[in-house]
Amino acid sequence: METTNQVRTLQRIIEAIATSDGAGVKLRRSLGRGQGTRLDPFLMLDEFSSDNPGDYIAGFPAHPHRGFETVTYMLDGHMRHEDHLGNQGDLKGGGVQWMTAGRGIIHSEMPQQEQGRMRGFQLWINLPAKEKMKAAGYRDIQPDQIPLVEFEGGRAKVIAGTLHAGERQVAGPIQGLSTDPLYLDIELAPGARFSHPVRHDYHAFVYLYEGSLQVGADAPRALGTHQVGVLSPGSGIEVGAGPDGARFLLLAGRPLNEPIAQYGPFVMNTSAEIEQAIVDFQSGKFVQPAM
Repeated sequence: METTNQVRTLQRIIEAIATSDGAGVKLRRSLGRGQGTRLDPFLMLDEFSSDNPGDYIAGFPAHPHRGFETVTYMLDGHMRHEDHLGNQGDLKGGGVQWMTAGRGIIHSEMPQQEQGRMRGFQLWINLPAKEKMKAAGYRDIQPDQIPLVEFEGGRAKVIAGTLHAGERQVAGPIQGLSTDPLYLDIELAPGARFSHPVRHDYHAFVYLYEGSLQVGADAPRALGTHQVGVLSPGSGIEVGAGPDGARFLLLAGRPLNEPIAQYGPFVMNTSAEIEQAIVDFQSGKFVQPAM
């Protein structure tokens, strides 16, 4: 089917559901909340947002990961990252931490506040089989390293990939990954429209976290707050904000088209690799240097 000159439509809606993770942090999970709710290469998307310290104060004590990348984007609040490699990072409003678990990492993300709003997102992006056992890595991206682009009717933060705004092309701090992710945080004024090219062979979705949004061109469909809108194949997206405006994430990436085996914080390609990950973690190999 020819899709190279087609505006993407809203193909499927995935509702974010209330759950908890870590030591009891309350959040909403959309992608990854059950079987069939992934969108290759994206494994999971969580939104956390609360003014009640009881919903987040226990944080995410030390835990392991293997085989994928985690991206934590903070809107409000202050979290501290520490891992067994010695990395430390203070994640504050507007900042991002991009962690590559690779062959294995043990890290914690703990609140550095006792009151006030804690709000943000965590995204899991799969790694291709050839990279699942590469060395772990961590990057702390400060708010002033993330471009903020103003355009008619709105603005966008460019976290990964490149924003195309008219004749302008603005690159975010994350480039050159195998999945080639596009990660934009977009705010639109009431009634404003936004369009953006997306490679036709990439998977793409939007996550609306404030306001309302119409997705598509000829026969747009409504997307509600705290919903993922999975987009059809096509060459780009077109959306329009409702009467209260809209704030949403736009994500796209190159699908890996590889089998997925997951057990909690381990994401590999086969069950045998999952079993090995459990053995390696239990035997302390996650904290040993790679041979």
